[in-house]
Amino acid sequence: MSEKPPHDDFGELPERLPLLPIRDLVVFPFMVVPLFVSRDLSLAAVEDALAGERLLFLAAQKNAGADEPTMNELYTVGTVGKILRMRKLPDGQVKILVQGLRRGTWERVLRERPGIVVKARVLEETPGSMTPQEIEGLVRVVKEALHKLGEVGKGLPQDVMTVLLGLTDPGALADLVASNLGLKVPDAQAVLEATSAGDRLRRVHDALLKEVEVVAWQQKIQSQAKEEMSKAQREYFLREQLKQIRNELGDADDKQDEVEELRTRLRDAHLPSEVSRESDKQLRRLEQMNAESAESTVVRTYLDWLADLPWDKLSEDKIDLVRAKAILDEDHFGLEQIKDRILEYLGVLKLKGDHKGPILCFVGPPGVGKTSLGRSIAKSLGREFVRISLGGVHDESEIRGHRRTYVGAMPGRIISGLKQAGTKNPVFMLDELDKVGKDVRGDPAAALLEVLDPEQNNSFRDHYLNVPFDLSRVLWVATANLIDTIPPPLRDRMELIQLPGYDLREKVEIAKRYLIPKQKAECGLKEDDLILSTATIEAVIDRYTREAGLRSLERQFAALSRKVARRFAEGNGKRVTVRPRDLDKWLGVRRHDPERPDDENHVGLATGLAWTEAGGTILHVEATLMSGKPGLTLTGQLGSVMKESAQAALSCARSRTGQLGITDEILKDHEIHVHVPNGAIPKDGPSAGVTMATAMISLLTNLPIRRDVAMTGEITLRGRVLAIGGLRQKLLAAARAGIKEVIVPSANAPDLSEVPPELKQELKIHLVKDLNQILEVALVGFERLKLAQEKPVGLA
Repeated sequence: MSEKPPHDDFGELPERLPLLPIRDLVVFPFMVVPLFVSRDLSLAAVEDALAGERLLFLAAQKNAGADEPTMNELYTVGTVGKILRMRKLPDGQVKILVQGLRRGTWERVLRERPGIVVKARVLEETPGSMTPQEIEGLVRVVKEALHKLGEVGKGLPQDVMTVLLGLTDPGALADLVASNLGLKVPDAQAVLEATSAGDRLRRVHDALLKEVEVVAWQQKIQSQAKEEMSKAQREYFLREQLKQIRNELGDADDKQDEVEELRTRLRDAHLPSEVSRESDKQLRRLEQMNAESAESTVVRTYLDWLADLPWDKLSEDKIDLVRAKAILDEDHFGLEQIKDRILEYLGVLKLKGDHKGPILCFVGPPGVGKTSLGRSIAKSLGREFVRISLGGVHDESEIRGHRRTYVGAMPGRIISGLKQAGTKNPVFMLDELDKVGKDVRGDPAAALLEVLDPEQNNSFRDHYLNVPFDLSRVLWVATANLIDTIPPPLRDRMELIQLPGYDLREKVEIAKRYLIPKQKAECGLKEDDLILSTATIEAVIDRYTREAGLRSLERQFAALSRKVARRFAEGNGKRVTVRPRDLDKWLGVRRHDPERPDDENHVGLATGLAWTEAGGTILHVEATLMSGKPGLTLTGQLGSVMKESAQAALSCARSRTGQLGITDEILKDHEIHVHVPNGAIPKDGPSAGVTMATAMISLLTNLPIRRDVAMTGEITLRGRVLAIGGLRQKLLAAARAGIKEVIVPSANAPDLSEVPPELKQELKIHLVKDLNQILEVALVGFERLKLAQEKPVGLA
């Protein structure tokens, strides 16, 4: 920043003057200052000025944080300035050099966007109430104060001092001194708004005296600190400065008070003997440290953690199995086998008194109630509930904590969760256990083994605490979406309880009992304000959700409730009944077409059953025959296991050419193409083997496949059908799609005990061991082939 007398011979001000809002700075006459312009409002003002006489009205903002200031946020008195130079910067900003000319005030706003344009006038000097002799005296004392400021070590640059001491104009002197003092915006604005030279000089003189006094106090503090400072400790200088400031403020005993408070908290925490010895040692270290050192902060935080942890706080168990069953029934519909297992677990806990049995791990798709089951267990026991998500955790320190070797070190999630619970025996849920990873920073799953091992966790050592903590009273439960991705050592310590998902009947009941009343209450609706029939609920499930759980379904009811609540808020307070035919109006176009089989029986089109994280689904497999080089083409983003199943299915079909009446010419001169639609979705697994084999045999024999039959099972080269997983979910998907008959491996017969009776009545289930049994059920006209009675023989 440089100063020189301004050239204010601009004649009369233009009728329209661009206004440039400035943050954290007041521009005075006699002042040349560079400004960086980046806001659209400011850029427009600069462009307007450059298009005219390069004149601007420079107004300071009252609130520096406002990016788009209104006129009420700008001071009315400012400075008329002129742009001397302008340069565009690579980052889009503009750098301008502005010279203050005359103080002025804007009277009227002519335009606010894109840039502010005002009508302004110049503020002329007023004589004021001071005599010339008084003004001359003020000029002298201001110059003397400038000399004093230089003597205490904060003088202005020499070239500026030369100009100041040579000035005889009192108004120019006041403006030039104010622009170099670094005043706060309100104080500088007060000087700018004073129109008499005497008033400005008096304000500047007061500011100078205040600055001289502050600098003198600063030097006094520095000198007092230097007397006690050791030559070997350069940083001690800053610490002693702060110490002297505290002495002046009377806060010198804060550190000792803090230590005593920590000592009291640690005593009340009833620490074990080993932990107590460590806390006493760290307290003594803290007393000897400087309060502002980084290590002092680390020790203080460590002692805070020791004082806050629940070393001896226990929730009193209230194990009443009748009450626990009532709570589970109240919170969850269905899931009878799972509830029974939880009650068995609680019964053993009541009799035995410890948790050394298997750890319950609820496995199932998202939204089926895994986390809420953990909450219900805590509620039935009268314990606190803590949940941590392990999804994406790759660092062992997330479990064991970080060592206290740096300022940002923290305990692991286990200790943090116990602090949050406030007791040492909460129900602690390890969520997303199947998504734990590992990398160069360690294996979190290995750290969890110590946490969950009842023989070791009574003295668990978090790296941050470095003292033992008893985890043996914690009741651990876990959740996962998939079994296969749970680390095997952890899986070995778990009892896996599967929650496969809900069928249509269960979803309707859950919606009536829980979801719809909850969403009505959250939107402020009464029970009768929104009426949804069973048919409407079923239509919402069928058209707008495709999931094993309930999250998407709850979002749909939330959307319905919000729309009805808006009607009531707008004054249309009339009860709303939503019918299935009205859903397009309330929820938009249906999101999912019903999973339905084809309208006709087709050759080479088979319906399979698959299972995903979101539940069961039907899977269409298409096969076609093309002239050309013999071979098998597979499309539909199939995984390696599914491709191998297709090869096995083709080999099985080729081994039965004689029985099926398939000529060798067809296989020699044609290529088979198998496609599984929905190519954007990756697919894998062996259970589509029988479906692909049936589609190929249908193609080669020209026999259509029944459209109302779905199948699942792994195929072998000899045509045997092997067991599959996810049977309940697959049967639910078949019923949802309108399938009448389902073919499943006979090895899965025991799994049918877990299928709801209503579902078994709705579907005709064929248990098969061999491919021939599948073809007899699925192919139309298969009996006319008069298959040979001998057992099929595989290719050598």
